[in-house]
Amino acid sequence: MIRLYDYWRSSAAYRVRIVLNLKHVTYESHDVALLEGLHRAPENLARNPQGFVPTLEVDGEAITQSLAIIDYLDALYPDPPMVPREPLARARVLARALVIAADVHPVNNLRILKRLGSQFGADQAAKDDWYRHWIVEGFTALEALAGPGPFLGGDAPDLADICLVPQMYNARRFAVPLEAFPKLVAADAAASALSEVAAAHPDRVKPAA
Repeated sequence: MIRLYDYWRSSAAYRVRIVLNLKHVTYESHDVALLEGLHRAPENLARNPQGFVPTLEVDGEAITQSLAIIDYLDALYPDPPMVPREPLARARVLARALVIAADVHPVNNLRILKRLGSQFGADQAAKDDWYRHWIVEGFTALEALAGPGPFLGGDAPDLADICLVPQMYNARRFAVPLEAFPKLVAADAAASALSEVAAAHPDRVKPAA
């Protein structure tokens, strides 16, 4: 039995949903409502000591951190691969993915935005400016690292595209101008046209009110 402890708008959980769908893995989804603080509830902390989502539970074993989960899924379900085996190609895919997963997303997640308000008095406008700044900085670098398309690394989506799609969703939510990033917009469109990726979109998995 595979269970995904998820939140519909979590970028990290969105990545994992995409990969599960691309690999056609059957799983149960369990919502952890971040805005209600359920990620800090004892039962979630027991699964994920950081109090984060996602957590993938496989036969009672919990795996945390989206990239670790995706690496596990890639080992268990190798087709389609998210990261190539050839060392140089592998390094390039990881470098593109980590621009978002290590450098953009962590400074823009919910706990950081809350801390900006509680410790530094940032209002919503200031938080939104902060969010947009780091997306633009990361996207500028990623645009330069992108290949000729249609995906970031070529003819098929890889880990970098899996990280890009949720971040493009966030960029549009926060009204980030995207004209300077034609390769990223094209790669996002190519990935989002896949039914497996479309099915992972937050609007498709949002729990009913």
